[in-house]
Amino acid sequence: MARGELREALRIFDDAVITESGDYRVCAMVDAACVTNQLGDHAGAVVRFRAALAQMPVVAPRMRPAALINLSQALQYLGDLDAGQAVLEQARELLAAQDAPGDLRFACLVSLTAVALYRQQWSHAIELANESLDAAGRFDPDKVGHPLMNLAAAHFETGRWELAEDFALQALDAFAAAGDRDGIAETRQNLAVMLTRSGRFQDAEPLLLEAQEHFDAAGVGHRAGIGWKIMGFIAEQRADLDTATIRYRQALSRFEASGAIIDAADVRTRLATVAYTAGQYEDGEAELAAARTIYAERGLGLLCAQLDYWHAGLLEPLVQTVPGLLPRAVDLAVPAALALDAVRSELPDGAQRETWNRRIADPALRFAFRYAYLAGDARLVADLIETCCAGTTLDLNRISGTTPPVDLPDPLEPPVASIDPVNDALQLGTALAAVAAGAGLPVAPPPHIAVAPDGHIALAAWIAAAEQRYGRRLRDDRVIRS
Repeated sequence: MARGELREALRIFDDAVITESGDYRVCAMVDAACVTNQLGDHAGAVVRFRAALAQMPVVAPRMRPAALINLSQALQYLGDLDAGQAVLEQARELLAAQDAPGDLRFACLVSLTAVALYRQQWSHAIELANESLDAAGRFDPDKVGHPLMNLAAAHFETGRWELAEDFALQALDAFAAAGDRDGIAETRQNLAVMLTRSGRFQDAEPLLLEAQEHFDAAGVGHRAGIGWKIMGFIAEQRADLDTATIRYRQALSRFEASGAIIDAADVRTRLATVAYTAGQYEDGEAELAAARTIYAERGLGLLCAQLDYWHAGLLEPLVQTVPGLLPRAVDLAVPAALALDAVRSELPDGAQRETWNRRIADPALRFAFRYAYLAGDARLVADLIETCCAGTTLDLNRISGTTPPVDLPDPLEPPVASIDPVNDALQLGTALAAVAAGAGLPVAPPPHIAVAPDGHIALAAWIAAAEQRYGRRLRDDRVIRS
């Protein structure tokens, strides 16, 4: 396994399952499941992990939590985040004792971070990654590259690109120092993803090719699929649509073979974009519908909103020439924009909110305005204006509660839901809202806006549609007058 000879490792472990008995046999079953997961057969790995857990002793302080943590990773690859979270909670409960193995406490934190990243809970992911970084230093120094790479991913997604690249390079050095060839290849690929998304294709390609050579040789289908997807994206950006389609199809094949269903949905979104660019609109619609079904079935509402926003953008060249398309574009753009705009209040500081607004929320709102204008819907335009001009709400409860307690909770303990009443918030106008964002002051979810002269709630039907469509609450209970 350490040399990356995964198929030979699997053969040896499978032999041990046949020839050994007792704890040795169960350990071999768990190890075989881990290798199966690394090889990209995530569905097969789940079956193997569950078989091992069923034969495991009731009291197995290391073996059971380790198997649960690895089972969660396989479930995450399959897109079953709820089940992945559930088995992690089981592992966390088993590791709550003071004498629990520290390396497994660290591994559980790393996996919890991965779930938070999948769910796009960036603030929570950064908190968990920092906790796991501290745990790595105490319990498993050779694995410090994993929390460093998780920090890189979370900071990149919230717009801190230079900090993200720095963390990724630290992770690369850490894996190299530990002699972890898989870690080196994964980090090269992850760094290539960040560089590609930043438009630095020439810097990304050498890292990408080195990683791809490793994954292809080792037969790691899921990671090989990621590489093909990135290469497809680079070809697409260079307007080489035929090459992009071929590489995206190669990626899709790898993801579907390994059961990495969320990654497969992401590739379908790229295939849809290529199809629209080539004028193959029916193919593009089919790919988008398949991707959205995958996100919706797994409760990934924010990804559904992002896909709807992307879909609305793809329709822009067609809305004024194709009969009946404009109302559909409005129906896609407005709820998606409201959902994406509301995410700002969930981010922990002003820099991240500003970046989210500039890169995602503001472009989405521009589409909403454009389509509302093209549709001639004066009330929708007016309500969008009132909403955008309403300013930002400071969260006084979070401001007053920034002093950390003396006894910090154990990072593996689940958070206790607060039962305190929510304090009144302070509403800032747009000018002071910019000051609040720059200062990094915490903000509350946006309120409902009562619009004069009739007092109707701005965008009420659209907000309700977005909350139902994406399964996310977008507004506070408060109502303020415009």
